[in-house]
Amino acid sequence: MQRIQSMFFWLIGLTKKYAGLVALFGFITGLVSLWLVEKREHFAQFFAVLMLAGWVWLMVEHWLRDGLLSRFGVSVSEDLTRFVTQLLHQESLFFALPFFLAATHWDQPQALFTALLLGCALVAVIDPVYNNVLAKRRALFLAFHSFALFAVLMVVLPLLFFLTTSQSLQLSLVIAVVLSIPSMRPLLSNAGFWRLPLLAVLLSVLAGGIWLARGLVPAPVLRLSEIQLSQHVDYTQRSPGPSIETIDVAALQQLGLFAFTSVQAPRGLKEQIYHQWIHNGGEVEQIALDIQGGRKEGYRAWTRKQQFPADPVGNWQIRVVTDSGQLIGSSRFKVTSGAATPAAKPTETPPVTQPVTPTTTLTSTP
Repeated sequence: MQRIQSMFFWLIGLTKKYAGLVALFGFITGLVSLWLVEKREHFAQFFAVLMLAGWVWLMVEHWLRDGLLSRFGVSVSEDLTRFVTQLLHQESLFFALPFFLAATHWDQPQALFTALLLGCALVAVIDPVYNNVLAKRRALFLAFHSFALFAVLMVVLPLLFFLTTSQSLQLSLVIAVVLSIPSMRPLLSNAGFWRLPLLAVLLSVLAGGIWLARGLVPAPVLRLSEIQLSQHVDYTQRSPGPSIETIDVAALQQLGLFAFTSVQAPRGLKEQIYHQWIHNGGEVEQIALDIQGGRKEGYRAWTRKQQFPADPVGNWQIRVVTDSGQLIGSSRFKVTSGAATPAAKPTETPPVTQPVTPTTTLTSTP
């Protein structure tokens, strides 16, 4: 037992000496997992299990410390527990970081979330900041702790349990709140009875804030590998025709427009996404389509819009979003003035423009 204890403390000392390597290992495992999602998803799931196991250990570490003390007489200091917590923060943040970096569109508001994640990862490897600034401020440390857990769960849950992005987001928030409370017990020593309920309220407020701002959170396991606008689609080859960035009114009214997308997702994941058609900043229509993961180049699907507003001239954008409103990707095109639709004679019924219901939705298998 003495030898095991000595080896344990030797390992801890070695980890302290080369703390940066722990973060580097976490980042590399994240990169490898991101690559293996498309190659051999079982290996990616293995790394995800390791991350989840670490957080389960952290949840029960208080009872483990008591058990070691009562059964083997081994005392584990709170400083050591805090150090192990820091290692887990490093591993979790740097594991999740490659997924969020790959999914983030830096010209969109979701870049704020990924920038915050990157900042937290850097804080976790800078000991003076982590120990002297973060760890000494309980509320701030609690928010940091919950955020790290939330980020890694957003990656782990779809990989292990094939949950949709919306389900993962909701469950990640709930689990982050529940698991963070017992793991904060070392920070609650000698505190008044009101401290734990107050921290629970703070966690709930944090979770509620993230849910309300869920549009700022990237979908870490979904990536848009292709988006193209065209007036033609080859149904045999499942590929779009010539790309369009500008189109006149006459051509638009004659053939409509296809939005062709290819979305990469983990094998086994089935998800409903939406194509949002936006005209001059206002949403005109939202079309649902189902995708499933596993194809290296991404799941190919498309929608076709044939009915447009009476005056479609202006700037258009097609946003690809999850059912919880998280952006996967987008594309823009412009409609210019062209040959107008012939005016109806007094005895004729003018053409009816219905921008929502008449649209044809088309999807394809991988």
